Amino acid sequence: MAMTLRLNDEESRRLAELAAAEGRSKQDVVRLALADRWAQLHKEEQLGEVLSRVMPKYRGLLDRLGSA
Repeated sequence: MAMTLRLNDEESRRLAELAAAEGRSKQDVVRLALADRWAQLHKEEQLGEVLSRVMPKYRGLLDRLGSA
């Protein structure tokens, strides 16, 4: 699917700078940024799921440590 990405002059300059520094196309830089952000989001979601399962088990201990 094709997409048009509208950037202001500063964003366009930064993208070109990143692409040149990494030896990649601007398209590849944007794709990699999307993949990185998606992975970060899913790691945060997974951490939230783990914490929601684990925190109740250790709530008493954490409360005691917090008041010590």
